[in-house]
Amino acid sequence: MTNGSEEEGGISRRKILIGGGVGVGLLVSWALWPRRYLPNMRAAKGEHLFGPWLKIAEDGKVIVGIPQSESGQGVYTALAQIVAGELGADWRSVAVQPVPPSPLFSNKLLAREWAPAFLPEKAGLEAEQGPVATVVNELATRDMFVATGGSTSIRQFERPCREAGATARVLLCQAAAARWDTEWEQCQVDKGFVTFGKKRLAFADLVADAAALKPPSPIPLNPSARNRLSGRDAPRLDLASKVDGSVSFAGDIRLPDMLFASVRGGPTGKTTLKSLNSKAAFKIRGVVNIVKTEHWVASVATNWWAANRALDAMAPVFVTEGRMADSVKMTDALANAIASGPGTRMVRQGDVDATMAKEAATRVFNADYSVAAAVHAPIETRSATADYRDGRLQLWLASQAPHQAKQAAAKAIGIDADDVTLHPVIAGGSFDRNFDNVIAAQIAVIAKEVGRPVQLVWSRAEDFVRDYVRTPALGRLSASLDQDGTLAGMTVRVAAASSMRELANRLDGENPADARATAAGEFDSLALEGAVPPYAIANLTVDHFPVDLPIMTGPWRSLAHSYNCFFIESFVDELAQKAGIEPLSFRMQMLVNQTRLARCLTGVASMAGWDGGISGSSKGLACHSMRGSHIAIVASARTNETGVRVERISAMVDCGRLINPDLARQQIEGGIVFGLAQALGASTDFEKGLPTVRRLREIDLPVLADIPEIIVEFIRSDEDPGGVSELGVPAVAPAVANALFSAAGVRLRELPLLSRGL
Repeated sequence: MTNGSEEEGGISRRKILIGGGVGVGLLVSWALWPRRYLPNMRAAKGEHLFGPWLKIAEDGKVIVGIPQSESGQGVYTALAQIVAGELGADWRSVAVQPVPPSPLFSNKLLAREWAPAFLPEKAGLEAEQGPVATVVNELATRDMFVATGGSTSIRQFERPCREAGATARVLLCQAAAARWDTEWEQCQVDKGFVTFGKKRLAFADLVADAAALKPPSPIPLNPSARNRLSGRDAPRLDLASKVDGSVSFAGDIRLPDMLFASVRGGPTGKTTLKSLNSKAAFKIRGVVNIVKTEHWVASVATNWWAANRALDAMAPVFVTEGRMADSVKMTDALANAIASGPGTRMVRQGDVDATMAKEAATRVFNADYSVAAAVHAPIETRSATADYRDGRLQLWLASQAPHQAKQAAAKAIGIDADDVTLHPVIAGGSFDRNFDNVIAAQIAVIAKEVGRPVQLVWSRAEDFVRDYVRTPALGRLSASLDQDGTLAGMTVRVAAASSMRELANRLDGENPADARATAAGEFDSLALEGAVPPYAIANLTVDHFPVDLPIMTGPWRSLAHSYNCFFIESFVDELAQKAGIEPLSFRMQMLVNQTRLARCLTGVASMAGWDGGISGSSKGLACHSMRGSHIAIVASARTNETGVRVERISAMVDCGRLINPDLARQQIEGGIVFGLAQALGASTDFEKGLPTVRRLREIDLPVLADIPEIIVEFIRSDEDPGGVSELGVPAVAPAVANALFSAAGVRLRELPLLSRGL
């Protein structure tokens, strides 16, 4: 890479405002600034590079470089399928290799979608198009915004992956045509061979000649994105290694002479380490070092168990300044934010005030819905391994923002980010937990201090204490119904922390406490994702009431859609009941120009035997659209002496053209289980600044015996691929809540459900 940006930090509001402010002048200067980004995938002996995404070996192996973090969502397989399908490779010869961050892999789509979090309150609303979008695209490239999130991997990289495969295909065809003395356009590819009539040559025989050629411009893609691989089921490339244990997660890394560390900090906020008992720690067999900073302490030992026991023995004491997190006070803060206002209006349609006036409306209904702070709770707690030698740091870490992880590590020990080598490893789930790069800074400090390779693993309790939880939120909704039951107007007021602004500040290099303080009270349009109903409502307002909460918050699988869909779909179901109209019909009459979502609704009603959700049927309905995809869910649920029992969940999905139908099904099913966890648990209260949960068993996650029958069907579509990995989450909780109303006639408006009993 040459002539790239060396400035620390990522996309920031200052950079975007400067870019947008000088407008064309800056864009022209950028265009005239010569720069060239070289592939950072290395070719071993016998391998030949074909751009940044692909290399082919002389034994025929096709190796696809993957910049995205594999967290179980199948991105290794899906992106490789796109490349290999366009190339015409044999799937049995395809392998993947994680590649370090590079401007060539910048996630411009995610940068544009998240740009409102980096921008002033009003400018953020215009970040999807125009000069602001152009500036964001350029900054994403120059600042290496290489990030995995927002269900963007396929949506952002399908085209580059197709171009990578097509480039190699054309060059292989050119090499074969030269041998056969024909036009390369007459050649075909099929399962690792180039053919012309009855002639055929393997990729392995052509790769050396092909790598020396120059491809035509533009590269001709295949007429259809569907081919022998893309659009069909294919075995996951990471499955065999997970089954036989050969794949390495961050906690599996083993280096010669390696030590193990455990760490402990106090409550989130302005917390400092006051005292500890070092002598007691060194009485634990195997402890070799204690590393202290202003905010945390780590014990280092020959094994992790000794290191973790040493933390208990030293009994560190922390002091926290300012407010301490308390669930009761935070609940009051959410309600007070809406009551005192003012909020910031994102959507204004028609005249809501007039429709709510007593003389204009037949009936006006109001309801409050709330969700508790949700924890990520991946099976794998945060883990990292590092080796510091001669001013350079090697880092093994799973991160959804790897360039920012390198910068965090470098900043912590005073070296340049170019002196940090990050080795990406796969993650055991993440759910957006791995945007947190605090552990990168911690392991860098520890490795430099001890002078030996060291592995840091957070205990489960520490992982909960350090978690950037999904913000608690309050939705206050009002609606007016006409005499015929038509929804005439609706107001949606959402009180929540400005979590995405907080994340943006952290990614820009601010420490977590300052990032939270800077974001507090700022309008965050991303806090309203999913809060705009998909229905045709003539009079509508949607407002965000930012709340300054004394906890660290961040993205969680499906982001704000997870709580806003619960607010909207629960309230719409209540309105259908008040109007005396069957819930499916009530929704369908408002779905104007929403053909895809309407098909999902009618489809799931048919497959689930929808009976109208009549009293005692125990069936509930909900639907949602996000990231260019659509889903409708029917849940069958009832309460018993042990709580909520969900018996069946049916889902009809339209997520556009599928790359790998089996992967898509896995993601929807996994999202549904995650949504079920949100409905029944996955949350924590706070007392004295700390979360009340410390173990997985304390957050009421559904176990295998609790998982209902799940049936997922896809609507065949030729639309561009939409997001899949988060789509299954949002509609589950409202569908279950609506089912419980059908079963028992009681409306539950809090998540987790039954949090206060029936």
